[in-house]
Amino acid sequence: MDIATLIGIVLAFGLVAFAIGGGIASFIDPPSMMIVIGGTVGVLLVGYPLANCIGVIGVALKTFMYKVDPGSDVVGKLVELAQVVRKDGILALESEVGNIENEFMAKGLQMAIDGQEPQAIEDILYMEMDKVADRHSRGADMFTALGTYAPSMGMIGTLVGLVLMLQNMSDPSSIGPSMSIALLTTFYGALMANILFLPMAGKLKTRSKEELLIQEIILVGIQSLVAGENPRIMEQKLLGYLPPKERASSFE
Repeated sequence: MDIATLIGIVLAFGLVAFAIGGGIASFIDPPSMMIVIGGTVGVLLVGYPLANCIGVIGVALKTFMYKVDPGSDVVGKLVELAQVVRKDGILALESEVGNIENEFMAKGLQMAIDGQEPQAIEDILYMEMDKVADRHSRGADMFTALGTYAPSMGMIGTLVGLVLMLQNMSDPSSIGPSMSIALLTTFYGALMANILFLPMAGKLKTRSKEELLIQEIILVGIQSLVAGENPRIMEQKLLGYLPPKERASSFE
């Protein structure tokens, strides 16, 4: 679980609630919530297929619960496999594939064991990386869109509140509720966009880059395995993808 996402949301909402203080009841207005929340969901349904909209909850959960294999562990595993290949040949990896949890790595290794041409392995794995990037991009784009829709619906709610207020200027008792809608819809829209949707879109993009980096390391490692490259040379090549503080040689 990504504790940073949870802490960030709780901290942001908590500070807003602290600033409001004891008057938080004044910031709860069902008609304003209906305009912003309902309107944002409705516009999302207009802009994206129903299946994507239903899946947005699952995409949101990835900002909280998402596991990317540490780069150093991936490099270490590939070096371990390279040592097996150097000693017993590529077919010796047959017994290792079933124990590998990373599906991308297992798929690449199985193709290598099956005797696929190096170019074919590269093409297939790159195609899979492109599909992963496309899926991740769609999820991040949806949250970016939500971050745009929510403030826009807030502005629409503001206009509704102002129109209602101007139509009933002769009735002082109606000015307060109308003004409440006008101000709170903008507040809700800004809150949802800047605390939830846009930060989530940023987190999803970061997660995508992390996963694609790991997959690129795996691809290069499998190419080295097929070529029978020296494990030490392969390790130095793969460690170059990682930040200096994460580089640790298996041969030291």
